[in-house]
Amino acid sequence: MSKEKSLEWFGVLTAIAYSMLVASNTGNEVLGFILLFISAISIAVWAFSFRHYGMLLLQFFYATAGLVGVIRWF
Repeated sequence: MSKEKSLEWFGVLTAIAYSMLVASNTGNEVLGFILLFISAISIAVWAFSFRHYGMLLLQFFYATAGLVGVIRWF
């Protein structure tokens, strides 16, 4: 698997894990928001590599949401 595909799928899988952790309401929200941030960075690198600038902009906002989520839980 190429580096680009690995970044894409890693980002997707961490986003799925984030969604499930936050939705489960089991007290793992901080971990979920950390995964959201990691996912956004991964997909942002992928989007930049392939000049998907709309997706890159979206990931900027997801990364920001991840940071806000972590900060608010501390």
